[in-house]
Amino acid sequence: MTHDPNPLLAFVWSGWTATWPTQLLALIWVGWLLSWAVGSFFSGRTEKHVRTWDSRAYRIPILVGAVLLTPWTSQVLGEKPLWHSGNAGIYVLAALTLAGCLFTWWARIHLGRFWSNAITRKEGHRVIDTGPYGLVRHPIYTGLIGAMIATGIAVGTATALLGAALIAFGLWQKARMEEGFLTTELGADAYGPYCRRVPMLVPFLPQR
Repeated sequence: MTHDPNPLLAFVWSGWTATWPTQLLALIWVGWLLSWAVGSFFSGRTEKHVRTWDSRAYRIPILVGAVLLTPWTSQVLGEKPLWHSGNAGIYVLAALTLAGCLFTWWARIHLGRFWSNAITRKEGHRVIDTGPYGLVRHPIYTGLIGAMIATGIAVGTATALLGAALIAFGLWQKARMEEGFLTTELGADAYGPYCRRVPMLVPFLPQR
């Protein structure tokens, strides 16, 4: 989601230090960000990648959305939640957030050394269509979008909901860019049938 998780970690932790079970959301995201950063060291050699300037189309909405989603932003703005989910509701939404984060890790482990934070072609890159990649073509983005939406609902402020929407839009943009890149790099004959068989982000969505 971001190359350097440290600023986001600070935002997350400073915003969710009030009461339990709200803290549980912070613990889930801090654990995910730290583990994701450590996992970035286990990746294959990159042969080609999308230019950094071109990637601003998805990086900017994701970055802005991440800042808006944190309760730190609503505290600075003096914003009140639109609703209160209650303890039971927070636990349910935290469970959905955790499920989304675990789904991203299932996909990342399954992808192995082909994983990259940016849009790249790794050495020996090929189409992976098993495990979570048999459900959706971009399961990491699917898991993140689901987790972000659950978190936005739990926080319940207008800025948090807007932040979740911006992150979802940025990940959708990234998925679209990645589709074009992989079709060119791996070949339409290899990637095209996979696209026609498996949904991009929503599992079990009928394909045309």
